[in-house]
Amino acid sequence: MPLFERIKEIVKVVFVYDEEARVDLFALFPGIKRFYRHRHNLFYLRSFGDIAFTLIILLGLFGPQDPKCNVSLFLAWGVWWVSIVMSWFFLGKFWCGICPFPGVGRILQALGISLNREPPFFLTKHCTSFALIFFALIVWTESVTEMKEWPLGTALLLMSILLGASIMATLFRGQSWCRYLCPMGKIIGSAATLSMIELRPDLTKCRTCRTFPCKKGTESAAGCPVFLGAFNIKNNIDCLLCGRCLSLCDKDSPRLNLRNPFVELIINKGRHLTCSLIIPFLIGSQWARFIQHTGPYTVMEQWLFGSDALAFTLLLALGFGCAVQVIRFGSSLFTTSEDPLFGKFSPMVPVLVPLAFTGELAYRLDYFLANIGDVVPTLGRQFGFNFEYLSFSISAATIHWTALALMGIGTVSGNYVLYLFNTRDFAGLIPKKNYYGLHILVLLVSAIYVIMM
Repeated sequence: MPLFERIKEIVKVVFVYDEEARVDLFALFPGIKRFYRHRHNLFYLRSFGDIAFTLIILLGLFGPQDPKCNVSLFLAWGVWWVSIVMSWFFLGKFWCGICPFPGVGRILQALGISLNREPPFFLTKHCTSFALIFFALIVWTESVTEMKEWPLGTALLLMSILLGASIMATLFRGQSWCRYLCPMGKIIGSAATLSMIELRPDLTKCRTCRTFPCKKGTESAAGCPVFLGAFNIKNNIDCLLCGRCLSLCDKDSPRLNLRNPFVELIINKGRHLTCSLIIPFLIGSQWARFIQHTGPYTVMEQWLFGSDALAFTLLLALGFGCAVQVIRFGSSLFTTSEDPLFGKFSPMVPVLVPLAFTGELAYRLDYFLANIGDVVPTLGRQFGFNFEYLSFSISAATIHWTALALMGIGTVSGNYVLYLFNTRDFAGLIPKKNYYGLHILVLLVSAIYVIMM
């Protein structure tokens, strides 16, 4: 197919909503499929990530503790975090497929240092709650300790996550940490429901399979690291996009599809516990983080005996509670939240996913844009060179307007999801006043962001 026709097909699928429309990127760009089939390519990517990750930790542990003289802070909180958030929309959970955290665990398992047990039932049942607690601890620690100014603290935080993943690998088979407990994995999985990319099986081919090597593996290769297998992939929440199923499947079933980014939000309707817990906490934590350095927060801190820890803890809890109530109220306006076949769902969750995505991107970009002009000079100070003449700055106004533009995109996207619901799955079910009320509710959520910024 000529390049122009490929681009035309891609643009149509991405920008015109159609639940059935997909572009198989493996068929359209065979080089992507070859890239996945040759497992050493993913190995090189993971190795690069492992090296960069190790460098950040070493610089944090043994480098200068003056934030103006240690580039590890920008690498961790600027480059690493912004890359993760940007990947949510464009690459789904691909970041999880090359993440450095399970690296040590994979080595330990390869050496036979693992009990290789099945994850217990209580872990699989309550994994989202555990991951939410871990993410809350990360956000709390990042904010209360001013970790973006503390190289040693940043290194210790990364090492603690690495330790958790490694311990899980010595107890349970595969990448149980990634599937069940990783807070980043749950956040990325929830946000990846907005992604333009999905890995899905060709079920007509899967039905002829009797050995399921994509999940169980073969004598020479392990199966899916998170116990799915291509035939089990129904959404973007758990699949790591690591491509291992592609190299194991002898039926050529896995497909890497390009789609309209709102498709999965409409199909799922917020029925997964992961999204219904993670998304309100992500929004509530963003509100707390945005307001932390404002005047009202200072007053609140004074009321709580001058304790930043107490003030932010209370703010984090209030933010989460308010977001949960907004979602419950919004879902009630849909007039229905249960289906005999589909089960219970929370339709306000997918409406707010775009705002959760753009809110996190705005927060992380604030640090990135405010500090990118000092990266090269910082590198020079750390290693004894004078690069001060390469310093530049991005104005606070530019950063602020960038954040507002992102929130505008999130607001428009949330309202568009509402429109799709009202004209499709909920056609004729939402009273007109409720429908307008839902749009107003989205605007109010967006206004909270703007005020707190």
